[in-house]
Amino acid sequence: MSEEDSELERLKAKRLAEMQKNISIKQKIESAAETTKETVSEKPRDSLIKILGFRGLEVLENAESQFPNETKMIVGKLSELIKTGEINESLDGGKLLALFRSVGLNVRMATKINVEQDGKFVSLSDKLSNQTSGDE
Repeated sequence: MSEEDSELERLKAKRLAEMQKNISIKQKIESAAETTKETVSEKPRDSLIKILGFRGLEVLENAESQFPNETKMIVGKLSELIKTGEINESLDGGKLLALFRSVGLNVRMATKINVEQDGKFVSLSDKLSNQTSGDE
């Protein structure tokens, strides 16, 4: 009986070692697949959008519509800097606009001036048009 018990224990240990080996191989394959999926799936623009602050997306969209090729290259480089950790702060619209202008891209933004009239804000063009039509 003890010989059968020792044989049974040996077979159990062998089977357990095989199962552990298969599990570790499966985990390695899954982790490798996840890392490749993460690096492939995240586009440079998406990683940049994650760190954009106030009005950053507005500036980016204007730049993309006015200078599509140049903006794509800049977004790619910014994405690399984000991934390496050289850029670790939020980029608001002002910083992004200054960056584009520093490399020679004069991104035009829609400008609107509001003034207070009767306790509420109205655009300057509306206020001026009301004054000229009211004066007549």
